[in-house]
Amino acid sequence: MFNRTNVLIVLVAIAGAAFGLALGMMFGSGEPPAPRGVTVLKTGDTRLDLALTDPDGKPRRLSEWDGKRVLLNFWATWCGPCRDEMPLLDHARSQYPGLEVVGVAVDDPAAVVDYLKESPVRYPILIADDVAHSPALLYGDTRDVLPYSVLIGPEGKVLAQRAGSFTAESLGAWLKSAGAR
Repeated sequence: MFNRTNVLIVLVAIAGAAFGLALGMMFGSGEPPAPRGVTVLKTGDTRLDLALTDPDGKPRRLSEWDGKRVLLNFWATWCGPCRDEMPLLDHARSQYPGLEVVGVAVDDPAAVVDYLKESPVRYPILIADDVAHSPALLYGDTRDVLPYSVLIGPEGKVLAQRAGSFTAESLGAWLKSAGAR
């Protein structure tokens, strides 16, 4: 059933895959590169002072929350995991003193306004309606994954970045590992 040639082919394939994996781990970060000319923030970098509008059309800036730890959460109304974690993020504001959650909807403004009428949250929401140039990329979301969260320290430094949704346990662990209490 198995002859030496088949066994040899399988062993060479396994060795090649292992070699490729080792090279990838040595030379690549695993993250896709940012588009040419785009500077992507990493942990330790100073946050950008995004200028976006709130659902009422009022201009807002991230610098409004300077001096606080800010959990910047990029989301969209069409993203099920984003919608599912919003009540958890809303609760986190009272559970973690000194933490402000700021949601950035990468979506159509009318869709955001309609969604928030049905499912309001107590944390500020900003709207980045230019989906093609989402500020999530600037904050490290090179995979274009929503939800995407960034923790910014009181002094404006990026403390942590995370793709994917939270559970209560993973949010607590993430905040603790990043130094937020």
